[in-house]
Amino acid sequence: VQLVESGGGLVHPGGSLRLSCAASGSIFRINAMGWYRQAPGEQRELVARVTSDSGTNYAGSVKGRFTLSRDNAKNTVYLQMNSLKPEDTAVYYCNAAGTTGYLRQFDAWGQGTQVTVSS
Repeated sequence: VQLVESGGGLVHPGGSLRLSCAASGSIFRINAMGWYRQAPGEQRELVARVTSDSGTNYAGSVKGRFTLSRDNAKNTVYLQMNSLKPEDTAVYYCNAAGTTGYLRQFDAWGQGTQVTVSS
């Protein structure tokens, strides 16, 4: 299973960006899909994630500003990021977990996309 991310970039504080992540390969079912981020010198942290049994979860720091949506037909998730702050600067990684067409479990990561919020 491969994840392809897009949409990162440089934005001013208060601006918006939309990240996309598309999963491809032999996929039977995706149980969870979402975004994590890692700032320099920090640990990777959850940003937002949707699961098949518990809905969508957001980090407290992004609630009300970020919205995660999912297109099941395209195995794609989108992260709409509004009111961006300098502290949102990080490399954003897409993650998906589920079952392949060969009925094996997978836990895949994207290559990461840089988001920089700066004036």
